Amino acid sequence: MEEKTDKENPIDTELVETLSLRKRYVRRQRLSWYYAPSFLLLWLALFYAIVIPLYYRLPDRLTISEESHRPGEFVAEQAQRYLHTYDRIGPKVTGSYANEVTTVEFLVKEIEKIRAEMRGDLYDLELDVQSPTGGYVFNDMVNMYQGIHNVIVKLSSKSSQSESYLLLNSHFDSKPGSPGSGDDGTMVVVMMEVLRQMAISPIPFEHPIVFLFNGAEENPLQGSHGFITQHKWAEKCKAFINLEVGGSGGRDLLFQSGPNNPWLMKYYRQHARHPFATTMAEEIFQSGVLPSDSDFRIFRDYGNIAGLDIAQIENGYVYHTAFDTFENVPGRSIQNSGNNVLALVRAYSNASELYSTESDDSHAVFFDFLGLFFVYYTETTGIVLNCVVGVLSLVLVGCSLWRMSRQSEKMSLVQISIRFLIILGLHLVGFLLCICLPLLMAVLFDAGDRSLTYFTNKWLLFGLYVFPAIIGLVLPLTLYFTLLPNERVSHAYQLQLSLHAHLVVQALLALILTAMGLRSQYLCLISMIFYGGALLINLVSTLHDRGYYWAPIVMFLQVVSFSYFCYLFYMFLVIFIPVLGRNGYNTNPDLIVGLLCGVCVFFALGFAAQLINMFRWPKLILLGLGVTTFIFCMIAVSEMGFPYRAKTNVMRANCLHTRRIFYEHDGSVSRSDSGYYFNYQDRRAFAPLQDSALNLTGLEPVANNCDDYVMCGIPCFYYSWCKWRQWDGWLPRESEVILPGELTLDFLGYTVLESGTVARYQFELAGPAHMNLFIQPVGSAKVHDWSFVRKMLDEPEEFQPPYQIFHSYGTDNTSLKFSIDMEKSDSGFDTPTLELAAVGHWVSYEYERDAEAKDFVAAFPDFVHVMEWPSIFKRYIF
Repeated sequence: MEEKTDKENPIDTELVETLSLRKRYVRRQRLSWYYAPSFLLLWLALFYAIVIPLYYRLPDRLTISEESHRPGEFVAEQAQRYLHTYDRIGPKVTGSYANEVTTVEFLVKEIEKIRAEMRGDLYDLELDVQSPTGGYVFNDMVNMYQGIHNVIVKLSSKSSQSESYLLLNSHFDSKPGSPGSGDDGTMVVVMMEVLRQMAISPIPFEHPIVFLFNGAEENPLQGSHGFITQHKWAEKCKAFINLEVGGSGGRDLLFQSGPNNPWLMKYYRQHARHPFATTMAEEIFQSGVLPSDSDFRIFRDYGNIAGLDIAQIENGYVYHTAFDTFENVPGRSIQNSGNNVLALVRAYSNASELYSTESDDSHAVFFDFLGLFFVYYTETTGIVLNCVVGVLSLVLVGCSLWRMSRQSEKMSLVQISIRFLIILGLHLVGFLLCICLPLLMAVLFDAGDRSLTYFTNKWLLFGLYVFPAIIGLVLPLTLYFTLLPNERVSHAYQLQLSLHAHLVVQALLALILTAMGLRSQYLCLISMIFYGGALLINLVSTLHDRGYYWAPIVMFLQVVSFSYFCYLFYMFLVIFIPVLGRNGYNTNPDLIVGLLCGVCVFFALGFAAQLINMFRWPKLILLGLGVTTFIFCMIAVSEMGFPYRAKTNVMRANCLHTRRIFYEHDGSVSRSDSGYYFNYQDRRAFAPLQDSALNLTGLEPVANNCDDYVMCGIPCFYYSWCKWRQWDGWLPRESEVILPGELTLDFLGYTVLESGTVARYQFELAGPAHMNLFIQPVGSAKVHDWSFVRKMLDEPEEFQPPYQIFHSYGTDNTSLKFSIDMEKSDSGFDTPTLELAAVGHWVSYEYERDAEAKDFVAAFPDFVHVMEWPSIFKRYIF
C-alpha cells in the first residue's frame, strides 16, 4: 500500500499545483481586496447622502405675516394656532365633556370665525352638529354608538348647481390620556385652514365640499359610520379624502386609494405638491398586518364611494400616548400636509369626473420616486409592462450569453448556458439565505428574550439584519467562484453571469406576483429596467466584453434603483418599528423587521452586492461582515439594546383596575375580587419591569380562567384585546377597587316563544360611556336571534361565541334595552342557558381613580406609558 501511495503522489501534487495556478489566475483578474471596504462604504454613504435628506425633506412653514404676499397658499402658522388651542383642551375621549362639549364648541367657534371672513358674495357655508345613533359589525364585535357628535360643514359656490359633493374627513377625539395633537389634531387643523382658504378664495369651485370633523373614530370608526349612513349630505358625497396621523409629524403618505377609480390617482399625480405614496403600502395595510384601521374603510364599505387615505407617519412612538402634544408636531409637517390637501381639494372640487363616478373595475399602480415626482398607471398597463420588460430582460441575457460564447474560444454557447444555469441555481439559494438569515437572527434574539433591541437605536438594524442578508445573498456564488474557479471563461464574464441570474430571478418574480394579482410587482419592474438598461448599454458599446469596464455603467444605474428601494423600505421601517411596540405579546416583531431588511437587501443590493466578488479574497470580506454582525449582536444584548426611553420611545402598558363579581344561576355570588388586568402591548410583556419598584407578585396569566368564565373573566375592551385575551395578565389586589360610578344590568325576564324551543331574554343596561356585553350560550343552547345587528348570527362560519357587543355614547346616556333569543331543543329554560357578562369602563380622566390604583400606576418606570382606567366585570348565568 505504501508503494501505491508513492506512485500517486506526483499526480496529487500536480493537481494541487494546477488548482493553485487557477486560483492565482482568477485572483489576478480581480481588484485588490482593500478596495472592498470603500465599495461597501460607498453604498452606506449614498444612503445617508441621498435617501435620508430626500425622505425628510419638508417645505418651509408659511407665517401669517407672509399670507398677504402669497395669497391662496396654506398658512401653517394659522393652523398651529388652532392646534395650540385644541391641544390645551387635553384628552378627548368619546363620551367625555372635553370631547362632546368643549371640543365641539371650539370647532363651531372657529368655523363661525371663518364664516365671518368668508366671501359671502361667492360662497354659502352651512354648519351642522350631528348626533347619530347606530351600530354595525366591526371585525369581531358589534360596534354600537349612541348620541355621539360630528361637526359638519358644507361649503359651496353660489354659482354652482352641482349635486356631487367632495368629502374631507378627520377626527377630533383621542385615546385615553392623549391630547391627540398628532392623531388626529394635526389633520383637524389642516382641514380648518383648508376650509378658510377655500372660503376666502376669489376663484369659485364647481362641486360643494363637505368638511366632516368626526368625534368618534377611536371607538372605533363610529363617527364616520354615523355620518355616511345617516346624514342628509352623505348620499351626495361622490369622493372623499380621509386624513389621518399615525404618529406626530413627517410627510403625509397616500397609503390607500380607490377602489376602482384610477382617476383619483391621475389627479393626485397632477396636483399633489409633495407626492409620497406607494401601492405596496396599500397592499400591506389592507392585508391586516398593521393593527389599525381608518375611516376609509367605512366610507368605502358603507358609502360605496371612492377616495384617498392619507396619513402622516413619522414618530409613531408618541402615537396614542401622553406625549402626542403640540410641541411634538413640527410646523413644516403641517405645511407639507396643508399644501397637499389644499391643492387636492381645489383639483377634486373642480373635477368633471365627480359628476359620474362609476367604477371601472380597475386598480392603480402608483408610487413617488424619492419625493421628486409621481408615477401612476393602471393595473392593466402594469401587467403589460411586466410581461414586456420581463421578456426583453430574458432576451438581453440571451444576447449576453451569445456574445460571451463568441468571445470565449474555449466555451461554446451550450457550455456558457450550462454554467449560467448553475450560477442561477446558486443565486436562488442566495436569495433564500438573504431572507432566511435575518429571520434566523430574529428567532435567536426572540428566544433569548432580546426582541425589539433596535426600537430606539435603529442603526442596530445594519448589523443585526442587513449584513446577514448581504452575506446570505453573496455567499453561495462566492464559494463557487473561489473553490471551483474556471479559467476557460474570464472572471469578469462569470461576474456578469451572476448579475444576469439576479435579473432572471426578478423577471420570474415579476411574473409570479403579476399572476397573484399583486401590484407591488412594480418593484421588480424597476430592478429590471435599471439593470436591463445597463446591460443594453454595455452590449451596444462593447464594454460588455472589455474586462470590468461594464461595471461602472451598472453601478451608476444601480445608484438610482438602490436609492429608491432604500427610500421605500426605510419608510416601512419608520412605520413598522413603533407599531411593533404595540403589536401584542403573541407575535415575534423581529420576524417582520428581519423580513423587511432581507427583502430590502434583495431589491436594493441584489445586483451591487454581487460585485463583492470583483475583489480578491471575497470570503475575507464576508467574514468581516460576519464579525461586524457579531459586534452588533454584543451591543444589542447590552444596555444599549434596551428598547425603551422615557418620553421618546416608550413601552406601552394597558392596565385596567378592575372589580369582578360572578353571579351564579340562583343569583348567589360565587366570586368577588379586585385586581389589575393587563393587556400586554409588546413581545416582552412585563419582563422589562422585573427590576423596577413595581410590585407584580402574584401576576398570573388570564388563560388560567378561560375555561371557567366567559371571555376568561376579564374586561377586555376592543375586539383586538379580546381576540388575544389568553396572552394577557391578571394581578390580584387585596382591597376592593373603588369605582367612580355604577353599572347595572337588569334582567326583565324571559318569554318562551310559540315554537317552544326559543325563549326571549330581555335586559336593560346602564352605566358609563363605554360598555361591553359578552354573550356565551351554555351547553347545547345557542343564540337564535337578538336585537343587535344580525350579521354575526347570519355568518356562523366566521363568528363564533363568545360574542362581543361594544356600546358607547356621547351625551345621550339613555339605558340600552336589548333582547337575546336563546334556542334549546329540550325547552329547559329553567336550567342554565345563557352566560352573560356586562362590563363598564370609566375611560375618561374626568372620572376619579382610587388612591391605591394611582400609587400602583405611579410605580411604573418612567419609560412606560400606562393607559389605564377603572372597570367592572359582572358575570351572570340565566
